[in-house]
Amino acid sequence: MAGLRTIISLAFVLAIGFLLVILSCALYYNWWPLLVVATYILAPLPNALCARCAGEDDVMSGYYNSGIIDAGHFITGIFIVTGFCLPFVLAHAEVITVPAMIMSIAGGLLVYGTIIAYTHFFAHQDDSF
Repeated sequence: MAGLRTIISLAFVLAIGFLLVILSCALYYNWWPLLVVATYILAPLPNALCARCAGEDDVMSGYYNSGIIDAGHFITGIFIVTGFCLPFVLAHAEVITVPAMIMSIAGGLLVYGTIIAYTHFFAHQDDSF
């Protein structure tokens, strides 16, 4: 069972991830890597919206539309890939420097890893017999 220590450590790793992204902007006087934060914010929205539209949260309903759920997973995947690839594209176009790209990608890995760890530790598991 996840406790207070897990929450504090996940918050610490998340703060380091955001710090790396902000430092990749501030140290190299270029704020383009901050666009990656928009993908952090937008990534979970398609899953939440599509799950709500498909009626996945309604236990009593027998109606379940898998196509909407799959579309939500696909759009979320697009945002996650964009979060990783946007610094590569910006560095290739010489809009940002390579160290800023590395810091932005490292921050993205920490942020997405924290989100995955949070869902692993705090997901509601059904104990049905």
